[in-house]
Amino acid sequence: MARRLLPVELDFVDSAPLRLVFAREVSASPDAVYRALAEDVAGWPEWFSAVTLARPLDGGARREVRLKGGTRFLETIVAAEPAEVYAYRVDETNVPGIRAMVEEWRIEGVPGGGSRVRWTFAVDAGAGVRVGMRLGRGGLGRAFRGAVGALDRRLAAAPA
Repeated sequence: MARRLLPVELDFVDSAPLRLVFAREVSASPDAVYRALAEDVAGWPEWFSAVTLARPLDGGARREVRLKGGTRFLETIVAAEPAEVYAYRVDETNVPGIRAMVEEWRIEGVPGGGSRVRWTFAVDAGAGVRVGMRLGRGGLGRAFRGAVGALDRRLAAAPA
């Protein structure tokens, strides 16, 4: 059964009761990373192994995402600034106990070329869910590092 979440905005990333932040540098340019995140939504399963389906909805203003294990999200894009930030709010999910959730991907150029990609996972949820997410931080971090590494390899192999 789908659960409707609170319609928070981008500033929730700074005020959420639980914030998990992960970062990694890659050789791809900020423009290339942004395009992969925001413009090639359907390509996410090619580099983010937890994602089984990602598709844009409403001309790219929303997304449907499915993860391994059956987790589903309907999301609204709350920020899309080329080569800088891509963020979305979860509007509906089948995960119990979550009240609000935003994921933000920040991209910065680094000296010498490449990018620093920072993923912030911002959540308001019941105490049990928050504890579980804190305990699962290591797994989320590994998933992030693996996904961004795979994205970097995919972008390096893409024709120019």
